[in-house]
Amino acid sequence: MHSRLYECSIMHARLHPQAHRFAYRIFLLALDLDELPALSRRLRLLGIDRGGLLSFRQRDYLPTHETACNPSAATSVNAPVPAPGTTPNSEAPLKTRLLATLAERGIDPGPGSRVLLLTLPRVLGYQFNPVSFYFVHAADGRPVASVAEVTNTFRETKPFFLGPDTLANPPAGTPAFRLRVTKNFYVSPFSDVDVAFDFMLRPPGEHLALQIDDYAGPRRTLITTVNELNPPRPLTDRALAWFSLKYPLVTLKVIAAIHWEAFRLFLKRVPWFAKAARASDQRDLYHPHSSLAPRQPEPPAL
Repeated sequence: MHSRLYECSIMHARLHPQAHRFAYRIFLLALDLDELPALSRRLRLLGIDRGGLLSFRQRDYLPTHETACNPSAATSVNAPVPAPGTTPNSEAPLKTRLLATLAERGIDPGPGSRVLLLTLPRVLGYQFNPVSFYFVHAADGRPVASVAEVTNTFRETKPFFLGPDTLANPPAGTPAFRLRVTKNFYVSPFSDVDVAFDFMLRPPGEHLALQIDDYAGPRRTLITTVNELNPPRPLTDRALAWFSLKYPLVTLKVIAAIHWEAFRLFLKRVPWFAKAARASDQRDLYHPHSSLAPRQPEPPAL
């Protein structure tokens, strides 16, 4: 089977306005979306669309059947462009929804395509993924597209689409999807909403090497990397049991690390940005927080 597990290291290095670096280790599911029914039958420790110590639910991902939030009339270059009546609802298989969303952007991997999703599992029903990565391959194995689905701690979600035109094929080495695009999304209180994400996403195989940098104009302000620690393991109950012991409550560990490092940045007096301050610049996202709701006009004075 193509599905597997990656034991990896996550590193964040803030370069400006103050240096701050930390790293932690986790494991990620790498799920071939065609294999979900087979995985549901063979795995006891990972519930597919059901509960369990570890679980995965397709409805948690890619809510493009909903209307994207756009407090401003302007939209970003990477904005969702849904065609009414063409995007399946949240009950459709995740691969069906992903391919329909790519088709709306003129991306067609053709029959026999495969989709690999890198993501954290639910733990005891708790779900949070700072970023999930989709890698789409044609039937002959050629990489066609990638999607980075970013979620902030307000549970807002925004997918960033990297099509075939973003694929760089070096003379030697692994090809990578490269894209720099304005976020227009509140990811961290210590980064403004109009800085740019710079993606370098290599399709995973025996190695895992992903990088997302933040740029404020020409200045790189933050480096984030995901790299494998060991070769990937087959997705089996034995491997899941071992990783659950080695990285207990892995998803809870991630959300705890986010808040702990935010507290450390606060102690360093790194400037922070209020989410409600630039509501109109937060665009093309799903599950909008109440801070993005249009303000109601005040009633006239009597």
